[in-house]
Amino acid sequence: MAHQGFPRGLRILTAGEYRHVFDNASFKVHGKGLLALACPNTLGHARVGLVFSKKNVRRAVDRNRLKRLTRESIRLGQHRLPAVDIVVLSKRGAGELDNDTVQRQLHGMWRRLEQEAKRHLAATQSIA
Repeated sequence: MAHQGFPRGLRILTAGEYRHVFDNASFKVHGKGLLALACPNTLGHARVGLVFSKKNVRRAVDRNRLKRLTRESIRLGQHRLPAVDIVVLSKRGAGELDNDTVQRQLHGMWRRLEQEAKRHLAATQSIA
C-alpha cells in the first residue's frame, strides 16, 4: 500500500502564512458550504490551509470529516492545482453536507481555481 501522507510542504503552517493569504487573496472560489481563498506563491506547487470553525460546524466529528475530505481531495485529486496558497473555510451548514456532496463541491472548486489562475497568469504575462 502506498504512503498516503500529507507532507508539511503541502500545508500552510504558521499564522503569518494564513494572514498573507487572507490579506492578499487574488482568487475567491465559492462552493456550497465552503469557500477557498488563494494567492499566488513562488514555491512551484500548491499549499493548503484549513479553517473549519466551531461557529459554522458545531460537531468536532463533522469538522474532522470535512478536513479529512479536503486533504484527500488535494492529495488524490486528478486536477493540477497551480502554485498558490489556498485557505479553505467553512460556511454555515457545511457540517450537514454528505461526503459525496463535499467531494463534488471540492472538485468543482479546484477546477474553477485552476481556470482563474490560468486566466490571471495569462493576463499578467500579456501585460509584461
